[in-house]
Amino acid sequence: QVQVVESGGGLVQPGGSLRLSCVASGGIFSRNAMGWYRQVPGKQLVLVAHITTGGSTNYADSVRGRFTISRDNPKNTVYLQMNSLKPEDTAVYYCRADRVVVGGLDVYWGQGTQVTVSS
Repeated sequence: QVQVVESGGGLVQPGGSLRLSCVASGGIFSRNAMGWYRQVPGKQLVLVAHITTGGSTNYADSVRGRFTISRDNPKNTVYLQMNSLKPEDTAVYYCRADRVVVGGLDVYWGQGTQVTVSS
């Protein structure tokens, strides 16, 4: 079992920055692929950024060049550095841990953290 806890959300002005953190405890963190997703009320959950166990990254077109995902395996933590924030980045951000197991994939979600970009 993996417990996923996000932190770091809040209110920021357009053009500002925030760093989200996600701690995934339980098991061996380095074996988890990790992702950040976001959801606006009434809309689907969408992938923001993803990082594999080997450190390869992938980003949504809307955030590429502004957001950076990184991981610190000894700290069991993945980060999302968000720069040049826009009002359209306002959403609840969720962290997800994916672990390959025999026969499939176990997926673990955090409770989410609100990010509001507004002047």
